[in-house]
Amino acid sequence: MRLLKFGRDFKPDQEIILRDYLAIERTRLANERTLLSYIRSSLYLLLGGIAFFQLKNFQDFRYLALLALVFSAIFFIIGIYRFTLLKKSLKKLYYKFESKGGDK
Repeated sequence: MRLLKFGRDFKPDQEIILRDYLAIERTRLANERTLLSYIRSSLYLLLGGIAFFQLKNFQDFRYLALLALVFSAIFFIIGIYRFTLLKKSLKKLYYKFESKGGDK
């Protein structure tokens, strides 16, 4: 669950120039914004699926409601997967910079 934690988990290193550090921060913030977009889309699909289930006069919409609920779960899982994948790669990139600085 440490990968799903928001906030700063990178500490600025003196070996990393400011431009690279700021690029990492921008990418981290964009990653969080993308995760929140996936969650928002997932919630909209969830609400749409629940609304279609509430329509008693239109029984044909049950399949559409189930489809919306399935896509809601898929969007949520894809969003978390992409978030953790990019967060891991950012940590690897940062620690590469850190290890280069320690060798000098």
